[in-house]
Amino acid sequence: MKVAIIGAGKLGITITEALLGGDNEVTLVDKNADLLQKVGNQLDLLTLTANAKQIDVMKELKIWTYDYLVAVTDNDEKNIVICSFAKHLGCPKVIARIRDPEHFRQLDFIKEAMGIDYIVNPDLSISNEIYKYLVEKYSLSGGSYASGKIAVVEFSTDKLPVLIDKPIHSVSKILGDMLVTAISRNGKVIIPKGDTVLLAGDRLYVLGLDEPIRKLNDIVHDKDQYTDLQRVMIAGGGKVGFYLAQKLSKFGVAVKLIEIDRARCEYLSEHLDNVMVLHGDATDPNLLAEENIDEMDAFVTVTGYDEENLLLALMANQHNIEDVVAKVSRKSYAQLIEKMGISMALNPLDMTATNILRFIQGSTHIIFSQLIQGQAEFIEIAADHHMRMMNIPLSKLDLPEGVIIAAIHRGDEAIIPTGSTEIKEGDRVIILCLLSNITKLEKLFHSKRSKFFQ
Repeated sequence: MKVAIIGAGKLGITITEALLGGDNEVTLVDKNADLLQKVGNQLDLLTLTANAKQIDVMKELKIWTYDYLVAVTDNDEKNIVICSFAKHLGCPKVIARIRDPEHFRQLDFIKEAMGIDYIVNPDLSISNEIYKYLVEKYSLSGGSYASGKIAVVEFSTDKLPVLIDKPIHSVSKILGDMLVTAISRNGKVIIPKGDTVLLAGDRLYVLGLDEPIRKLNDIVHDKDQYTDLQRVMIAGGGKVGFYLAQKLSKFGVAVKLIEIDRARCEYLSEHLDNVMVLHGDATDPNLLAEENIDEMDAFVTVTGYDEENLLLALMANQHNIEDVVAKVSRKSYAQLIEKMGISMALNPLDMTATNILRFIQGSTHIIFSQLIQGQAEFIEIAADHHMRMMNIPLSKLDLPEGVIIAAIHRGDEAIIPTGSTEIKEGDRVIILCLLSNITKLEKLFHSKRSKFFQ
């Protein structure tokens, strides 16, 4: 597949790395020559130093020979114009990153008028995941998800205390023919190994055949889908804070939104209904105390600074708030997050890259994709003979860290795989992958020419 990426920022490079991992031909375009030279020295791709808003640049690229164009510069209007030009010049599919809430109110019109096939909004995606977590209390709809004869259920070990302090390799004796595919612990989703010990408060994602999973679901889940969420404090009145406050207030939650910029506070007050907008520094303990942080059911920190979000999350934890959610973009902070006891940490870069890749691959081997806590995803792929992972025992596949082959549909048969299981042509394979390892996941779909499996 041939893809043009416009914008060599963090998102553009993440998408580029993932697509190159899947044996695609990628061209990266940016006005920053030094940045492109650095990327070109690290990756095997074509780069072009140019302003993609110029028609001559599009013609020089022969954009009509590409399958996709992805515009992810830091400017919404530029992304819209670039996609429109590319579409009119014959590029079959164009994707734009658009973040401004003003644009999002007229999204359908923009897509139709400008010929854009797919729009991603990192801030809206983050707010949707936080909303889903806080309101439904489950990352999977109703606590479970089914695909064919395979189902996944999510629950806390507190609902099944017999699992607490047990290593994964002994859990099968308790759960039977089911697989603990992932654990959410202190805000971080991890892929467990055989010696991983389950702890009190862990949230488990257990996969198995549909009927046993549904019976387990009846045991570990309450009938009520929604929580008694009443009061939420949000630190940061940027786009994520705006979208989240809007959704929570419509649901009937009392929201307090703290923003340090006065002009932004005025905008928020004008555009948000039934939300208390507070002008102040969210890191000020006196302000938090005055606004009754101890009475909050949840605290969400989505400022533009990772360090500030981590500090605020730590402060909220000290007030024993049940749910503390933080937006953290730097992958280097992953270990720190786990030690801080945050309920949920989300990386907008990983989520947006995943959304774009799934759209690009939707017409090929991806059957479905289901995010869990905004940090990992279940995907189901259609296996074909070109893939290097075919006809090899799973134990001999050098699977990337953070990737697990969880189940296989083979005709009418559903298989929970073991180390000796082999993937055959025509299988529908369910894979769980951490979004942070998305570039490694794409290598699973390499053709047999790849050096990935040797």
